Amino acid sequence: MYAFQPAHRTATYWLAAIVGSVALLLATPALSHAEESNPNNYNCLGNINSGQPEVGSEEQQVKYTFYCDGPITGYQLQAQVPLTGIQAAPQLYSIATKNPLNDSFSCSGEVPGYAENCVGLAKAGYESITGQFAIGNKICKEPRVDPLLTVTYAYLEKGVITQAIAGPFDLGRPKGCAPDAYSGGTRLEPKPIVVTHKKSHKKAKKADHKKK
Repeated sequence: MYAFQPAHRTATYWLAAIVGSVALLLATPALSHAEESNPNNYNCLGNINSGQPEVGSEEQQVKYTFYCDGPITGYQLQAQVPLTGIQAAPQLYSIATKNPLNDSFSCSGEVPGYAENCVGLAKAGYESITGQFAIGNKICKEPRVDPLLTVTYAYLEKGVITQAIAGPFDLGRPKGCAPDAYSGGTRLEPKPIVVTHKKSHKKAKKADHKKK
């Protein structure tokens, strides 16, 4: 299930795979790019929660789901805690029909590392993409994982290969965890932590004695 890449090759493979995904685009029916929103200004929404256990692994699995309002040929999830495993092939569903799609992505990354890189094709907007990655701690333990999403789109425009990038989009903290001092904030919009300084019992007792 897990894919591994040497550290010095990860970035090279990521860029090469994005360009290579153009071949997949050319093998599919042409998209009317003019009818889609600007791929540099896509809107993407998603979330994360506890994933399905993996056979033979005791690591915490994290499930992510997102969709964008236009087609994409690649995406990256950037975490602030180390990823210890990456699901190689996420699943795609139509939001409108809930049916599985033939579109696909292949994911890899340095493990342990802080990014998951995926290339493939979602031919249209509003295709739900669901996958998993593993982390070393329980999902509700602080610091809770809060991945940022960046998406790419490679297409032909007047016979020239054009690449667009949109994001980052914050997928947020895990759903299903009990609220704590950090709840209500995200990596892009963190919630200020209010520190309350309480008087010690002795100081409070002295103050009460003085009042008397």
